[in-house]
Amino acid sequence: MYDTVVTLTGDPQLGTVQPESPLFAALSGNSPPAGATKFGGIMKKTGLLLFLALSLAAVAQQNTDAPALTTPDGTAPTSVSFPIERVVTPTDADLYCAGFINPKLLPNANYVIGGLQTPSTTQFANGDMVFLTGAGYQAGQQYSIVRELSDPNRYELYSGQHAQLKALGQPYAELARVKVIDTRSKTAVAQVVFGCAPIVPGDIAIPYVDKQAIPFHPPVRFDRFIPASSKTSGRIVMAKDFDSELGNGAKVYMNVGANQGVKVGDYFRAVRKYDADLHDAVDSLSFKASISEDTQKKSAAIEPNMFTKTGGPVIRVADFPRRAVGEVVVLSTTATSSTGMIVFSMEDIHVGDGVELDQQQ
Repeated sequence: MYDTVVTLTGDPQLGTVQPESPLFAALSGNSPPAGATKFGGIMKKTGLLLFLALSLAAVAQQNTDAPALTTPDGTAPTSVSFPIERVVTPTDADLYCAGFINPKLLPNANYVIGGLQTPSTTQFANGDMVFLTGAGYQAGQQYSIVRELSDPNRYELYSGQHAQLKALGQPYAELARVKVIDTRSKTAVAQVVFGCAPIVPGDIAIPYVDKQAIPFHPPVRFDRFIPASSKTSGRIVMAKDFDSELGNGAKVYMNVGANQGVKVGDYFRAVRKYDADLHDAVDSLSFKASISEDTQKKSAAIEPNMFTKTGGPVIRVADFPRRAVGEVVVLSTTATSSTGMIVFSMEDIHVGDGVELDQQQ
């Protein structure tokens, strides 16, 4: 009885040798099943060579996926400071559910007033029928349902955040896409054909517009300590759902847009100075922890004042190198802002982190 399956895998999977096959018997040295063609010594060697060839092809395929490790002058080629960046490709759900910051308030005369199960149901999702008030509806037309946003938590994630957001405009959430199916009444009837989040009465209907897809990006090397450049730069001023700690797939809003030449498909490197940790109410506590060792004659002091000087080495946080923490691809733009998606991260990305147009993308 044969109860083992041999799978030859690489990237992608190459093939599987079933346990009942004569080739499996030849490779394993066992007798083939009854009625199967028997392999002689030559065929056993041939099968073994085939197995080795397929395995080597799998390894070669994996090696070709890795980008070459070429580094700038003044650096050593290591996988620690230049890890492989494998970029996540945004899906339709990423594109059409990302939200945006608009420089001006959108027209709000067309909006949702209820649905088929009102008043028993107050939230509507994919497949539901909703009622739209306003003018200009035609059967077959599609509308995006959006919501004016207001953060109930007025705490600033970084100093000056509220002022920057106010200067950029009004944040909107993208909730769904609906198709008008009946215009015979005073209100139009529409069906939700693509849902991101529940719709509630009062959400705004605006004409639907197709968005540009983001193509696949091959792996590249991620420079963790890339120096600042003169390229377009800005800041993450807000995140979808008012999140603060972000990872792969999270949507962010940056204070650079079409006026600065930003376009859909551009890549921005998310960067952070250690000064940001020093001035953070929580992260700064770690700088106050003891860093000395009992055998050290004079311990170092981080940003000492007259009461915390140790007589030992003085450490200035501003002297630390700037570190890159992730990669953001632009999904959409307005004149003053852009919506992006985090497609690669080495650690948590924070609202308030800097962004800089990636020179190698």
